Amino acid sequence: MVTEKPPRTARTRLAVAGARAGVDAGRVFGPRGTADRVSNALFLALLLLGLAVAIAGLAALIIWAILEGAPRLEPGLITNPPSTLDRENAGYRPAILGSLYLIAGVIAIIVPLGVGAAVYLEEYADQTRWYNRLFELNIQNLAGVPSIVFGILGLAFIARGPLSLGFVAVAGSITVALLVLPTVVLAAREAIRAVPPSIREGSLALGATQWQTVWRQVLPGAMSGILTGVILAVARAIGEAAPLLLVGAITFVVVDPRYFEGSYTTLPVQIYDWATRPQEDFQVLAAAGVLVMLALVLVMNSFAIWLRNRFEQRW
Repeated sequence: MVTEKPPRTARTRLAVAGARAGVDAGRVFGPRGTADRVSNALFLALLLLGLAVAIAGLAALIIWAILEGAPRLEPGLITNPPSTLDRENAGYRPAILGSLYLIAGVIAIIVPLGVGAAVYLEEYADQTRWYNRLFELNIQNLAGVPSIVFGILGLAFIARGPLSLGFVAVAGSITVALLVLPTVVLAAREAIRAVPPSIREGSLALGATQWQTVWRQVLPGAMSGILTGVILAVARAIGEAAPLLLVGAITFVVVDPRYFEGSYTTLPVQIYDWATRPQEDFQVLAAAGVLVMLALVLVMNSFAIWLRNRFEQRW
């Protein structure tokens, strides 16, 4: 008895087509020669060399900071204010609080603005319009502008000029937020673009509006990539000193700062001030401050990474 062959399914046809394409590609390109293997090994060696240089530089910085700042690694380094007279008990409390205020303001600005701009450009913007193309061009160009230019911008338009907020912490937050905002926008756009189109199409097919699709389907799927961009932006913002010097970050503040009034300083500015002083005690304080800033960045990034992993697991 002769049995008929079952009809091929769509998945079977795709598998057969893929296998044939692989065979044809092997025939066209042929086996890899010695030159290909050598070039691949050389490229891998260069990548490993670059990684080793980066890790060695970071390790050297951490080891130097530990060796130089070890005598001042004590709780008073965090809880005490700076002092030029009592150097043995001088600390970083106002600078730590100023950095936390500054970063909190930066996050509050860049997350809604950056994600909102990315959602508009990817989901709503008509790419044929000239102003949308102008927006994209400006965002890409702003990502490469030096930080001191943003400091001049903050001095001219935020601390003075139209806004006239004065030399306060909120002016520093806005200035640094403008500096790192392009990073968030670009990362959020790539994360939104990586969400499969079938998710959007399925949501719209079930009767959801475009905003409901973006809010309930696209953004949760892109959240891990968005948080990665925020992590990169915050890591850069917390280490900035040049633009803050132009918008009121004073190098020596002995009182706890306020966000909307009064003088303020940050860890990079305070470390820079003590590192430029010739006395050995201040050099030790500067090295210990490097460890404090590294620990602060590590804690903040660890929390952000944990939050990103939670979103990835839920999705």
